[in-house]
Amino acid sequence: MTYNLLKNVNWGTVGIVLIITAVLAIVFALLIVTVSKLCAVKEDEKAKAISEKLAGANCGGCGFAGCADFAKALSEGKADITGCGPTSKENKAEIANILGVPFSDSGDVFAVVHCGGGENAKDKFGYVGAEGCVAQSKFMGGKKVCSFGCLGEGTCKSQCPYNAILIEKGVAKVDKALCEACGLCVKGCPKNIIELIPKSSKVYIACSSKCRGKDVMDACSFGCIGCGLCAKNCPENAITMVDNLPVIDYSKCTGCLTCVTKCPRKCIKEL
Repeated sequence: MTYNLLKNVNWGTVGIVLIITAVLAIVFALLIVTVSKLCAVKEDEKAKAISEKLAGANCGGCGFAGCADFAKALSEGKADITGCGPTSKENKAEIANILGVPFSDSGDVFAVVHCGGGENAKDKFGYVGAEGCVAQSKFMGGKKVCSFGCLGEGTCKSQCPYNAILIEKGVAKVDKALCEACGLCVKGCPKNIIELIPKSSKVYIACSSKCRGKDVMDACSFGCIGCGLCAKNCPENAITMVDNLPVIDYSKCTGCLTCVTKCPRKCIKEL
């Protein structure tokens, strides 16, 4: 029976169909190759070279979706290499060389929280609502009497990709050894009390209140009262008072710790 079926097949027609199919396959393959070449997105070699030098953390601290987007922005002159905390200064220098721009080494930095309140700071109400500092700050500025203080709800902790932040006694604390200076906590803090300072720093101000004396003491048993003793006694003139709050010039600070010993409120912390 099989023999009879094969005998009745028009092999000439089958051959023609196979030839036509083969020709169509070749034509479509050529079309696909041609279209792919014509429509291919040209890879930015400069962006690729920059991307290879970035830390590859994809943390988003630079404000871009990831390292690839940041590299593209750098190659187009739409970003600054200082925007990436995790990338080493050696690699930053190489990226600057790729871009053909001068590189200024400002040294390694890490984040500090300018607040020591937490359990030391009084509450003006008991907060019940959506979790996180951002949500709480939208309701009357948050639960703390001090309008400048850390709310301790851990928004910065949840945003940190390096697990460098803990909430201790109601206030955020940064682990210097783990911090990669991505800057996400700086941007995410609704109170704007987190700052990147040099890793070589010996001290920092653990308060952000711009109030003075009794106003501070009524709100917090720890806060700076703006007395200025730290600035008056600093042998290097590295501290100035701005809005009743000491500001440290780390280019002058030698880490002598005079300010730490002179502060009556102990709100200048040794690192």
